[in-house]
Amino acid sequence: MERIETRGLVLYNRNFREDDKLVKIFTEKAGKRMFFVKHASKSKLVAGIQPLTVADFIVKINDDGLSYIEDFHQVQPFKKVNEDIFQLSYASYIVALADACLQDNMHDPALFRFLEKTLELMEEGLDYEVLTNIFEIQLLGRFGVSLNFHECGFCHRVGLPFDFSYAYSGLLCPQHYQEDERRSHLDPNVPYLIDQFQAISFDELKTISLQPEMKKKLRLFIDQLYEEYVGIHLKSKKFIDDLQNWGDVMKGKK
Repeated sequence: MERIETRGLVLYNRNFREDDKLVKIFTEKAGKRMFFVKHASKSKLVAGIQPLTVADFIVKINDDGLSYIEDFHQVQPFKKVNEDIFQLSYASYIVALADACLQDNMHDPALFRFLEKTLELMEEGLDYEVLTNIFEIQLLGRFGVSLNFHECGFCHRVGLPFDFSYAYSGLLCPQHYQEDERRSHLDPNVPYLIDQFQAISFDELKTISLQPEMKKKLRLFIDQLYEEYVGIHLKSKKFIDDLQNWGDVMKGKK
């Protein structure tokens, strides 16, 4: 087994036998790995193996089976995210999405850093709904989906009030709306924002502010994109959808 030190994000843990645990960690240097922790409740590792925790781990990597955690330090538990059910639900969803798009043991440090930074921005108080939208759009490529939201698919003009066509998997400008009678009839701001989300930098995120109505339009369209082109159905996403039904009541009580 190879011994390494790596930044890692705990995806989940589950009970194994009486007091042992299996802990799935997305590591920066070795990808997603399953770790075995013996006598977890009494282990010195207990604080570092909680879901949605980032830390620097010293681990032994086993390519043929379970790996092992020797120690950890520099724990980042995302306290504010965990204290708010709305932020926590969205954070759990993007973590599950990253888990779904990456095969076990595959090395993807760029995805790890993107996920960690997104969670850090949620912890700082940035809009978790917008952050989730950006994460979803930028993750499409890892599901093998490549969509151009920058120009018309026919004449390649830019900067126009575009609509989206599922028939052509791309944008239509006003001169080519007639090419698809079943085009999406989107608010033109939706494809514009999606185009911005594909290449936005973290520094620019702090200046974004969207109205609730626009957030709903984005949510609906991104859901449609994922249903059409990705086809995964995560429990964490269903929980977010359910929040739309009873979450407003909780916000009202606050």
